[in-house]
Amino acid sequence: MTPAERAGRDRTPAHPDLDAITLQQVLEALVDPVRRRIVRQLHAARQDVACGTIDLPVSKSTATHHFHVLREAGLIRQHYAGTSRMNALRLEEFDRAFPGLLPALLAQRDDDLDA
Repeated sequence: MTPAERAGRDRTPAHPDLDAITLQQVLEALVDPVRRRIVRQLHAARQDVACGTIDLPVSKSTATHHFHVLREAGLIRQHYAGTSRMNALRLEEFDRAFPGLLPALLAQRDDDLDA
């Protein structure tokens, strides 16, 4: 492993085991329209996406908070690629823990996403 790969691994934040996540925690994470926007954009991308490339109507520090909440609720996985923090939905894992929840969310129209 190269020093750059090792440094990237060391900076990867901890991800909770989905068995330890409660439905309450997930619903609290998804109640916010900015976090739903992040989930929708990650789902649409179908690949890892850097935090800064997701279009959000909030400051960088507020966006960081939203990504943290989603990670702690088990919805996203984050890792570093160089200096970029990359994000991906834990779609398959999440669907095993909470069957049908994300597809139901993604199928709904969200009028408050532009708020």
